[in-house]
Amino acid sequence: MNKFREKWAMQDVIDSVGFDRAKQLLTYYFSLNKNGHPLQFFFYNFDKMDALKIEIDRDKEKRRLLLEETKKMVEEGGIA
Repeated sequence: MNKFREKWAMQDVIDSVGFDRAKQLLTYYFSLNKNGHPLQFFFYNFDKMDALKIEIDRDKEKRRLLLEETKKMVEEGGIA
């Protein structure tokens, strides 16, 4: 592993998405169920993972709101 290349690559990730988001993406990457987690893959694809993670989070929120709305309708007797 080239320590300096990895350092600059990670700094690019941080500069692109910020420290907190980079940390979240790295945690997400290592939580994926895949065979191995090469850092080069992360460095080359962090932007795609970021977009995908944003979309997943939006979808979770949308589903949560739909579930809440459905539950409210059932409680009010709107669904038979």
